Amino acid sequence: MGNKALTRRGLLSLAAGALAADPARAAGAGGREPSPASRAVVPARYAADPLTGLALRGFDAVSYALDPVPAPGRPAFESAWAGLVWRFAGPANQAAFARDPDAYAPRLGGYDPVGVAEGRFVDPDPLVALRGRAGLYLFRSVGRRAQGDAALLAAAEARWPAMERLVLP
Repeated sequence: MGNKALTRRGLLSLAAGALAADPARAAGAGGREPSPASRAVVPARYAADPLTGLALRGFDAVSYALDPVPAPGRPAFESAWAGLVWRFAGPANQAAFARDPDAYAPRLGGYDPVGVAEGRFVDPDPLVALRGRAGLYLFRSVGRRAQGDAALLAAAEARWPAMERLVLP
C-alpha cells in the first residue's frame, strides 16, 4: 500500500484551500483579521526554492521575456526583492528587473495557476512557463500548463487577491 502520510506541502495546501474557500474563517471569528500564529501555516508571498530560498530556483526572471528557455542566473548578479534573492544572467537583466520587477516577476506569486484557480498554493517548476498577456505564469507540470487557457488564467487572477491576503509578507 502507498504512503499515506500527509506532507508539509500537502498540509499547507489543505490549510490554504480551506481558508480561501471560506473567507469568514480566514478573517476569524467576528470578522477579525487572523492572528500571526494562524497565518504562519501559509506560504510566503513568492514561491521559492525551499532549500536555497532563491526565486525561480535561480533562473533569470528577465530571460523568460527574451527566450523560450530561461537562462540560469549567476551568483555575481543577485538582487533582493519581495523577501527573496533573484539571480540574473548578467548586469543588463539585473538592471531591467530593478527598474520594473513587477514586469518580470511571475504572476500569482509564482504559484501554479491551476492550483490558484482551485484555491491552493502549488509550487511550480520554473522550467514549465507560459508568457501570457498579463505576464509570466509558472506551472507544476507540462500537463498543467496545457490547461493554461485564457479562462483558467482569468479564474486564477480573480482568486489570487483573496489568496494573496493569506500569504506571509
